[in-house]
Amino acid sequence: MYDVGLAHYLLVSTLVFAAGVATMTLKRNAIGVLIGVELVLNAASINFVAFGHYRAGGLDGQIAAVFVIVLAAAEAAVALAIFLNFYALHATVDVDRGDNLKG
Repeated sequence: MYDVGLAHYLLVSTLVFAAGVATMTLKRNAIGVLIGVELVLNAASINFVAFGHYRAGGLDGQIAAVFVIVLAAAEAAVALAIFLNFYALHATVDVDRGDNLKG
């Protein structure tokens, strides 16, 4: 039987993080950028849980992951509200068209 260790979780987390950063930088659609942010936050959650299990031995990693999930839900709600307002004004969710939002 093959043993899954901390290095395997860190490799998965690195791949998810890289996919999230690539999605954020390559997508011009606001929803695609939001998906990239969610992938980066999920990579952080994987790290918290893995280090909590293999290093701390307690529930610290799981508690931190729950806070990241709550943060991601709040971020998604606010971002979707902003995107819906932007779509109502401009009839697009292309992030390049948002240059007139300077405040």
